[in-house]
Amino acid sequence: MNSPILQLVVLAGIAIFLILRLRSVLGTRDGFEAPPEPKQMGQSGPKRDFEVIEGGPDRDITDHVPEDSPAAGALAKMKAEEPSFSVTEFLSGARGAYEMILMGFETGDLAPIKPFLADDVYEAFAGVVEAREKQGLTVEAEFLGVRETALNDAQFDDATKTAEITVRFVGELKSAVRDAAGDIVEGEDGKVKRQKDIWTFERRMGVNDPNWQLVATGE
Repeated sequence: MNSPILQLVVLAGIAIFLILRLRSVLGTRDGFEAPPEPKQMGQSGPKRDFEVIEGGPDRDITDHVPEDSPAAGALAKMKAEEPSFSVTEFLSGARGAYEMILMGFETGDLAPIKPFLADDVYEAFAGVVEAREKQGLTVEAEFLGVRETALNDAQFDDATKTAEITVRFVGELKSAVRDAAGDIVEGEDGKVKRQKDIWTFERRMGVNDPNWQLVATGE
């Protein structure tokens, strides 16, 4: 027998021997078997499916009022009537409106803020501004910022779809009232004044007009 043929026979025998040994050690697979799922560190036992809990509390509401409070129920009705409504965005807008309305009242420039005031609130503001002018008084005011904005209460009228939200503000400003001679008759020049107000805003939900109106003021 030629040497090359003899070498092939020997190599073939070795290959068959190795295949038989591997089959005895590893076994065989018939058909498709999904690969085993890798275990994560610290994981024991069969893998459990992750359960998703739906219908949890609306954080846009519960971040501002207790979950089971009447105010939370009213806010939920507002959002059901107008899904795009956001409590957090409302409070951000109310914060800006507070500065604009407060400074309009302090300086007596009511025209820009009139669309955001209910008729009786506007008339009350206008009465104070008119009384100042008759006495020759002027107000020097500088708004320094809102230090606190908190939702106090909320109500919703199912029949009229009217929403009311009451907000507590704490702002800081410098304010001094001067008479016709320029003397300060109220406040102190350059002194920071902390202003606390509780305002109620109102709006019909589900209508095209997005503007809320100030309908009540208090301290």
